[in-house]
Amino acid sequence: MSTIQIKRLGLEEWELAGQLFGLMAEVFEEERAPLSAEYLGRLLRLDWFWALAAFRGDELVGGLTAYVLPLTRVEASEVFIYDLAVREEYQRQGIGRLLMAAVQEQARAEGIPDLFVPADNEDEHAIDFYHAIGWEASAVTFFTAGSG
Repeated sequence: MSTIQIKRLGLEEWELAGQLFGLMAEVFEEERAPLSAEYLGRLLRLDWFWALAAFRGDELVGGLTAYVLPLTRVEASEVFIYDLAVREEYQRQGIGRLLMAAVQEQARAEGIPDLFVPADNEDEHAIDFYHAIGWEASAVTFFTAGSG
């Protein structure tokens, strides 16, 4: 079995980012519109947006996206992990754990002590995963609404 490498994607890797976001939509069984090079470039240029990709050799097998959120009660930030996805044939092989460890290391390197991730209540696989890696559940409910 090949070693898994985790890499934070930079501006020059916009094509790879597009592939990663496509992989995520596929894993989540969501519809996806093609993203332009300009849009991907703008996204990857943001210091507060992180895209981490997992590779087995040259093959993209998973990744995550996260956002650095500045706080208003103290001069600090938290990291909000938005998406974590691993190709189905590579799930349950430790890749998700490696991605979560990598994002924690990135946060630590930037002096950010706290990270959080949402999980749909009915997504038992995700909830079991976060418990298994030692994360604690918070009693929080997210609400959504359209802008129109």
